[in-house]
Amino acid sequence: MSRAVWKGPFVEESLIKKVEKQQNKSDKKPIKTWSRKSTIIPEFVGFSFLIYNGRKFIPLTISEDMVGHKLGEFAPTRTFVGHTPADKKAAKDEAVVRPGAEKKDSK
Repeated sequence: MSRAVWKGPFVEESLIKKVEKQQNKSDKKPIKTWSRKSTIIPEFVGFSFLIYNGRKFIPLTISEDMVGHKLGEFAPTRTFVGHTPADKKAAKDEAVVRPGAEKKDSK
């Protein structure tokens, strides 16, 4: 179920305070946050965040296209290693079946 429109987007109060502090400063260091559930609002555009994914902080610079999404969408929690190519799997299966067949040919 989505959030009621009249409530507005959810953004952690501490995160809003950190962004307001950064607006007044000239040097803009990344804002460290654990709030993956916070929605990106237009005030965040141009700021850098360090979003915690459960293991490490993922750096992220907010652009206009990200407004309306959650911070956690841009910091994946799982590492995708990749699928085994079909060729490797087929070659492995052949290697298991073939050794017996090769012994008959060598006689």
